[in-house]
Amino acid sequence: MLLKTHFRDADYDIYCYTGGKAFDPALPTAVFIHGGQNDHSVWILQTRYFAHHGFGVLALDLPGHGRSQGPALATIEDISDWLSGLLDAAGVSKAILIGHSMGSLIALESAGRTGQSARIAGIALVGTAYPMKVADALLDAANNDQQSAIDTVNIWSHSTISPKPSAPGPGFYVQGASQRLMQRIAGKSTARPTVFYTDFAACNAYANGEAAAQAVTCPTLFLLGQHDVMTPAKAANGLIAAIKHGKVTRVEASGHALMAEQPDAVLDHLFKFATAATAVASPVAGD
Repeated sequence: MLLKTHFRDADYDIYCYTGGKAFDPALPTAVFIHGGQNDHSVWILQTRYFAHHGFGVLALDLPGHGRSQGPALATIEDISDWLSGLLDAAGVSKAILIGHSMGSLIALESAGRTGQSARIAGIALVGTAYPMKVADALLDAANNDQQSAIDTVNIWSHSTISPKPSAPGPGFYVQGASQRLMQRIAGKSTARPTVFYTDFAACNAYANGEAAAQAVTCPTLFLLGQHDVMTPAKAANGLIAAIKHGKVTRVEASGHALMAEQPDAVLDHLFKFATAATAVASPVAGD
């Protein structure tokens, strides 16, 4: 589905994958937000299940990523502003935000904002950390040697070179799929700064996480990879302390690429959380 969005005096076509079902804003809405140098496809299993089990699904390609137009936005705050406009364009009055890595910061910032929090029914922060610092060498590679950055991130994002079972299905290569996705995003533009650098720089510079976390009142899930070295589970401790009502779940045998390495476990945890959060947001009349 393509949505027309307006941001900073420009109009963009934004692609949202809807899980194989026509989007219905009357249903509980689950918004899936990908991480840096990714697109909606990292959520394929989870989004299809949600869409066929009672949710309206919007799995975004952020500006400059995947099939969406426009330049990549340079700050988490800007992306949160843009997301609010996209939800308006889709006619969404209440949503669960599910974000991975950079996407988790976007969900956090949105839920912590006074003007936006009223329509956020819950947030799931997958592979999150705060602060989400990026090494100078990796920032430089993301802008000037993208293949090196892709190789580095791909190695660090997976808990093993050969997950067991080796893949969800015959002929599927977890690390290879991630590499090709990042290469495809890199190939969309040769301009500087690159999308890769812009994403990493936004994560590195984001400084409002603690304040946003202290303002979050909606149901919150922290879904963390047991062997994540990109955003180690302990790096979420500050957010967990600030969002005292949040639930913390660690996914075994998984690194930063949780959705690829443990797709069924991630789906189970997210669907259980979203179903419960939706019930809290929309109580039965008379309760």
